[in-house]
Order: sequence, then C-alpha cells, then structure tokens
Amino acid sequence: MLQADAVLARTIAQEAAALLRDLHQGCDGGHDGKALGRRADAEANALILARLHAARPGDFILSEESTDDPARCGAERVWIVDPLDGTSGFCRASADYAVHIGLAVAGVPRAGAVALPATGQVFSSDAPPALPPPHGGRPRIVVSDSRPPRVAELVAAALDAELLPMGSAGVKAMAVLLGKADIYLHAGGQYEWDNCAPAAVALSAGLHASRIDGRALVYNCADPLLPDLLICRAEWAAAVLRAVAVAG
Repeated sequence: MLQADAVLARTIAQEAAALLRDLHQGCDGGHDGKALGRRADAEANALILARLHAARPGDFILSEESTDDPARCGAERVWIVDPLDGTSGFCRASADYAVHIGLAVAGVPRAGAVALPATGQVFSSDAPPALPPPHGGRPRIVVSDSRPPRVAELVAAALDAELLPMGSAGVKAMAVLLGKADIYLHAGGQYEWDNCAPAAVALSAGLHASRIDGRALVYNCADPLLPDLLICRAEWAAAVLRAVAVAG
C-alpha cells in the first residue's frame, strides 16, 4: 500500500508542479507577485485535495491552505500537504519553491513526494535517487535565505562548515539528497506541512531526519507546529547533534 501511496503522491506532485510552472510564467508579466503567489497556492491546493479525495476517500488531509479538521487527530493515515512551499519566493528569479505531498501513518512519515517545478524534478519515497559519494571538502549546511537560525551558525563554526542560503524547505532537503549540501538544519518555526514530505523522501533514501535534539519527527499532532528539523547525510548526524547540544 505504501508503494502505491508514494506513486500517487509523485503523480499528483507532478501535476501540481506543472500547474505552478504555468502560473510562474506570469511572474514576468508585471503581475503583483504576492497576489500571484496566493493564486498559485489556492489552485495547487484545490488540485491536490481533489486528487487525494478521489484516490483515498477514507484518508484525512492536513494542508497549509485548508481549514483543519480536528477529527484527523484520531486517524491512522493523514496526508500532509504544502501545495506551494516557498510562496514568498514564488516570483523571485531563483524560483526556490516546491510541492510537498506526504503521508503520515500512526504519526510516522511513511510515503511522500517533493516536486521542484523550476527544474522539473520530482523525488518520491518509492524510488529515491542513489546518494552521491561523500563530499570531500568542508561540510555544507543549507539554511533559510530569509531567517537563518542562530544555532546553524554555531554548528557551522563548530564543524568548520559552509552556510548555503536557499529558499523552500523542500529545495533545501533535496539539495542534501542530490549531494549539493550535506546538512539541512532549521530552527525557529516550521509546521508539519513544511517537512513531512521532505522527511519521508529523505528517510527512504537513507538520510538522517529528526528534530535537532535527536528526537523522532512525529506528525498528525493536534498542534501542527514542528519548529525544528535536521536532515543530513548519516555520517554527519552524530557530529551535528553533538554540536547542537553544546550550542544549547
């Protein structure tokens, strides 16, 4: 079933990504960027919800762009969706935005897909790419381009690491998957929809994914706030967690 769930997530993510790419064309046409971002969020959300409700009518959905149904808290299977991760950067030239479709089963991220519309790439838990060989130079930590957390700066100093700012949680997590970075460290505010799908894909590829104190990521909580995240290559996990503990 989880294999089929991942295929479903990938298929829907591809469709939503195509919609967002089409809307992104308007970013060069003098439209108000914020208004276009809101429209893209709404249209991608409607598409994803329609497809999930049709394919998995018995499952619950938690989406950033929809009213929450508290009944989901008692459900075994909950889809956790961010139809446009990186809305604020949707009309930037960098186009750091993503589509997240994750599935939590008993609170665990078990299946999901992350689409990067700007590059046409889709990563899913059923067929993650093989991890590249370890990077031989200084470790690279991807952080938010708008609010890099202080703890990341302290960890970077402890590990003699390079900080790489990027937008979108999905873009940052997939940078680790692709070997463009070694560590994604975030603190200071995220929600379940920001990282459920990236965590599912990362774990399926053999990466480490946890809270920054080493606790497991738990989803479908009554309060969807999930403020911190560590996704990294397995060989860096222990060193990062030690550095975080020392940083306090």
